[in-house]
Amino acid sequence: MVIGNFYNGIEIQRNEKIIIIKFLMPHRVISTCRANGGLRDDFDLIYNHQSCEPVGHLRKSHTLAVREPDAYLRQICKMHGISENCASLGTAANMNCAVIKSKKFRDLEVIAVCTGGVETNAGRAGDFASLYESKGEFKSLRSKKPEPCGTINIIVCINRELTHGAMVRAVVMATEAKTAVLQELNVGSCYSDGLATGTGTDQIAIACALTGNPLLTSPGKHTKLGELIGIVVKKALSETLKLQNSMSPESRCSVLAHLQRFGADIKSIKTGIEKFLTEKKAELFKNNFIGIDRDPVTVAAVAALVHLHDELSWKILPENCQPEIFSTYGAHLSAAVSGKYDRFIFYKNRLNEHKLHLNNKLGPDNPAFLEFIYFCLSAGFEEKWENI
Repeated sequence: MVIGNFYNGIEIQRNEKIIIIKFLMPHRVISTCRANGGLRDDFDLIYNHQSCEPVGHLRKSHTLAVREPDAYLRQICKMHGISENCASLGTAANMNCAVIKSKKFRDLEVIAVCTGGVETNAGRAGDFASLYESKGEFKSLRSKKPEPCGTINIIVCINRELTHGAMVRAVVMATEAKTAVLQELNVGSCYSDGLATGTGTDQIAIACALTGNPLLTSPGKHTKLGELIGIVVKKALSETLKLQNSMSPESRCSVLAHLQRFGADIKSIKTGIEKFLTEKKAELFKNNFIGIDRDPVTVAAVAALVHLHDELSWKILPENCQPEIFSTYGAHLSAAVSGKYDRFIFYKNRLNEHKLHLNNKLGPDNPAFLEFIYFCLSAGFEEKWENI
């Protein structure tokens, strides 16, 4: 089924579990594909194929895609009756959740086609790796072999011809746009307590029409081409993550969403807060957790503490200011929950006392940081309904 035609140069089709960008005129392509990857001027198409379900579904063809990418490409092309002279992207993301965005300026047009999932494989550049490639094989660096599920695939098509160097720069621009989306959605790494910059299996392909016109040389942030790449990739990726993972700015307005990268889940948050409350108030809190989790003012206070934790980890804030920073902003969190800002000094003093319970150290120690957050939340909830 044809789902889009652009600049009389490409036709976008979706058939079953594959999206095909068919070239109606010659294109230059740069891609990260394991089969036919690199810079090419002779392709007939680019495809993005769903190889399996996102969780617990390791098919033989998926193993083939990893170990014998050329054989996998031939298999997919034969199955769908398409040319093997192509760039091939693979993923577990649903092709029905793919999003296409286009943007024009004068005689310039840029199209982005994105699929994506980030819930279980998002990572931050520099996170500890799980694999080491040696003599053509990937060897595990961990006792437990992870099952990485979650990939962002980006295809960008441009109706003007680019120099080879500009093609590489376009990859950088699209990658920056991807990271900007993850930053704005506050997506945490699944492998560290940092914010994610991508996933461990991201792939990209950039195509430009070989028009013979004067070549474009710069898709950076100062040029209109770079701006258009940034806009369409951000829009397409944001929408595909909303479809695939129900991830949107509204869904990220959540205490849990901000604490997950530190190892928290609903159960641990409830347990961590309840231990500081009386049995009666603990039961009330447990039954009304969503009211705290989704309260915008409370989320804002948690987000502030999380960002301060990052600023301390990045050494932007000096470690010797840590106790004052956390007791001050922790008191804001308690007041946000209770609604009693006139009790701010009381909460601050109580938190100053409580820091002894954390051995006078918060820093990068995630259990201690989470316990501090839970104590702040409990201190506010404890007084929320007093004197009413």
